[in-house]
Amino acid sequence: MKTRITIGHEASGKPVEFDVEELLATRLLVQGNSGSGKSHLLRRLLEESAGMVQQVVIDPEGDFPSLAKEFGHVVIDGAAYAPAEIEALARRIREHRASVVLDLDGLEVEQQIRCAAQFLTALFDAPREHWYPALVVVDEAQMFAPAVAGEIAEDTRRMTLSAMTNLMCRGRKRGLAGIVATQRLAKLAKNVAAEASNFLMGRTFLDIDMVRAADLLGMERRQAERIRELERGHFLALGPAITRLPLAVKIGPVRSGMKARAEGLMALPETAPADMAALLTTGLASEAAKAAPPPPPPPAPRIEEVEESIAAAEERHAPQPGASIGTSAVGEQIEAIIGDLAQVDGIAFQSASAQYQTFLTRCRRERLIGPMPDMQAFKRRFAVAGAGLDGLAENIQDQIMQLSEGVEEDLLAPFLVIAKAAHAGETQVDEDALARAYGTASPGRIRRLLDHLERQGLIVVREDFGGTRTVLVPGLAGEPAE
Repeated sequence: MKTRITIGHEASGKPVEFDVEELLATRLLVQGNSGSGKSHLLRRLLEESAGMVQQVVIDPEGDFPSLAKEFGHVVIDGAAYAPAEIEALARRIREHRASVVLDLDGLEVEQQIRCAAQFLTALFDAPREHWYPALVVVDEAQMFAPAVAGEIAEDTRRMTLSAMTNLMCRGRKRGLAGIVATQRLAKLAKNVAAEASNFLMGRTFLDIDMVRAADLLGMERRQAERIRELERGHFLALGPAITRLPLAVKIGPVRSGMKARAEGLMALPETAPADMAALLTTGLASEAAKAAPPPPPPPAPRIEEVEESIAAAEERHAPQPGASIGTSAVGEQIEAIIGDLAQVDGIAFQSASAQYQTFLTRCRRERLIGPMPDMQAFKRRFAVAGAGLDGLAENIQDQIMQLSEGVEEDLLAPFLVIAKAAHAGETQVDEDALARAYGTASPGRIRRLLDHLERQGLIVVREDFGGTRTVLVPGLAGEPAE
């Protein structure tokens, strides 16, 4: 089977070829300022290799849906699907080897990042029997693997960095070959850029980007000026899939996509100034009146406001305080409701807000009157109940909760499961119980959870060559298992 494609030509007219099979093993990094021809290069690469290998494109700017008409790619509108549906789509894409474009153009920046991160993670976590070779192209990669924290939420940044690092560092064994394109090397996380062995460097002007590009190409720093002088559509190439020595290449034409707009100057209209003024101002008021949008509907009330109004109405119809149960009894009933809720099948797979709403609904059904735990207090009590700490002695509960003070809220429930097992002298993790507490069915997420807790110094993980995993909790005195 043919594995080489032509991406362009040298100045002498000699074709420059790209070994797609080698690319699957070595990955690719593309850099160039806006207007340097990055998207044109990616399109050329995708078009020429379309019949050879599965292709998955993460497209934040809506540049690549036109591949569908010419080459049969399936376009997925990221704005049309819920997070769980995006993950399910990714699993089906790996199973059926579909070439797709994930179009994120209809989303806000942070939504784009979260959607792409969940999509890439699901591709990475696909079952072993679906590890088919695929090119995964990420345009504007500095958004999805930022070198420094920006304006996005910290949990979003951690999620997207983890997804991109897995793609570039560990994706090869799963058949995933990352191709990342960025405007600024300095804005791209170094651990993502460092995993590429092939490079196509386009025009860039900032010294810091030129120096990094020259270092990656193996050029002396005084030669970095050459990168500033590159014309549009011209790139310096290096890597085992292209060439062993730096080589200047002009990217060839493409068949799909919109034609570039005409560059340069255009003659201005020859309309007289008075006529131009009339064109701009005549009937302006009536046009503005017609164009005025209807007044927007009043905003929907927030969920919290609806809940408060429902609670207030119920309290008005509830028995008088003198006839209601005592405060201690209310607390006991609240604990009982949380305990029962923690045992419901599948409850851990719901979001914390959904769990809290279910809890409030049950409290209203029981017509409980009194102070309710807020979201933060509920999450901790729900985690304690789900882990079964209620059955332990009070001093052991206090010890475990003290050790859990530094644990992130989303990871508290699985940590408590581990701590309870460690106290009982069990050194092997019950991964089913851990998965239920964490709300996941992905072995990959469980592995990353344990890795994260170990990096935080909360647990110690040891794995032998047979795959048996031993987990200990430092500072927790365990009882020998019988």
